[in-house]
Amino acid sequence: MNLLAKLEKKIGRFALPNVTVYLIAGQTAFYVLFMTGKLDRNLTYLSADLLMEGQWWRLVTFLFDPPVQSLFFALFAWYLFYLMGSALEEHWGAFRYNVFLLIGCLMTIAVSFLTPALPVSNAFIGGSVFLAFAFLYPDFILQIFFILPVRIKWLALITWVGYGYLILFGGWHSRLLVFASICNFLLFFAGDIIWMVKSGKRQLAKHAWQPARRDDEPFHSCTVCGITDKTHPKMDFRYCPQCAGQRGYCQEHIFSHEHVKNG
Repeated sequence: MNLLAKLEKKIGRFALPNVTVYLIAGQTAFYVLFMTGKLDRNLTYLSADLLMEGQWWRLVTFLFDPPVQSLFFALFAWYLFYLMGSALEEHWGAFRYNVFLLIGCLMTIAVSFLTPALPVSNAFIGGSVFLAFAFLYPDFILQIFFILPVRIKWLALITWVGYGYLILFGGWHSRLLVFASICNFLLFFAGDIIWMVKSGKRQLAKHAWQPARRDDEPFHSCTVCGITDKTHPKMDFRYCPQCAGQRGYCQEHIFSHEHVKNG
């Protein structure tokens, strides 16, 4: 992400804040136009064949193509997109969130040109936002359709399994869309995932040579506030790769603590 930091210093002032709100507002407007019969939905999806015929507006309108299964489903989808998109923008800042969405858009457009006869929607871009949010806030409890409470990490796991199924058994169009969906996720989180895997291996090797841990002894603790997995068993603890040593933090402090350096 060093390149991204350099770009942010140079052109960060051009970032568009609250882009999630604009996308939802545009989708809402298109939803009303569809439902009132004032606009044909076929005019909004992305198709490279139609782009080459001069219908270049589709490069923009496909971003505003709304979910049309039902009004209830649309409202729930917009609620989720606002919740997760706003959280990502608050966590990263407007510029990095803009870049995350832009990469998803560009990859989706690229898929359209690779399969020019097939229509492409913005659904997989929303999927990448969901996966990024779930990675950063795995224990966030989501009320499915405002009723059923589920930790978002389990929904993300189901999504990854679904993507894996499409990669193994889907057509090339589906495979390319999955790749477009996870490309920006991997660009932003690959370093964290690699560190977590390596850190997990180090932890296993370290504990293999240590005496057995007492049942009442905590395994995780927060460096800032001191809570442990014993005092707060439902808390998700994570380790900071920028801090010296193996320093764990609770959800509240993993993104807000001051990094501890050697010496």
